[in-house]
Amino acid sequence: MLVVELSTAEKRFHLMVSARLSVALHPIGAGILALFGASTAGGFTILRGAGSGILTIARGTLPLAMFGPENYGYRLGLLGAPSRVAMAAPLLFGAPIERYGAGVLLFSSGLSVAAFLALCMLSATSR
Repeated sequence: MLVVELSTAEKRFHLMVSARLSVALHPIGAGILALFGASTAGGFTILRGAGSGILTIARGTLPLAMFGPENYGYRLGLLGAPSRVAMAAPLLFGAPIERYGAGVLLFSSGLSVAAFLALCMLSATSR
């Protein structure tokens, strides 16, 4: 039987909060970059990297918190399939960058906002 012990931070904040934060950091950074120009590229990079790091943790722990340990590996595989496909084909994202340049930040920010809204529609109650 799988036993999950929550840390102090997890007792105060549901894992859904970290998942929402992780997808919100990219559009926030892109907005700052768009408003203040290239001088804030470092800030965008830090926010984007922080969101990616938080997402790595949330991707593994949130399904366990929401669905429990039954079929955990199967669920994790299903949820991770789209990102594995996207990572296997960087050309799919490279082509729009080549054509639209920095405008691709608007597209990727839109995807992040859509993910944030989808996470907001999910209940934050755990099993």
